[in-house]
Amino acid sequence: MKDSHTLVRHQDIRNWVCDKKGIPAISRIRDNFGDVKSRLCLSFDKRRRDAATDQDQDDGMSPVSWTAWLAELDRQQLALKVSATSTQDCELVQRREAANDLRQVN
Repeated sequence: MKDSHTLVRHQDIRNWVCDKKGIPAISRIRDNFGDVKSRLCLSFDKRRRDAATDQDQDDGMSPVSWTAWLAELDRQQLALKVSATSTQDCELVQRREAANDLRQVN
């Protein structure tokens, strides 16, 4: 992602997501061995779905508290890489990648 910076601090991540009207979510996925893994997601969907629509459409994401989301972020050693130009463009990256990016800049 060009023109980006990486957020590691919990409050910085939360502020960035909340400023973009996003919410934290986790989806459960199975790996090749059948083990269930947690995949962190951020939902920026501004549409408000009624209860009937929610029951019909399951995107696999479950909204969670910030505490649970940030705990899983730490457990997986992830950071949030955000675009300086796009309003909601972001991706989760390994923290060691974020540290390497900082070393290359300095």
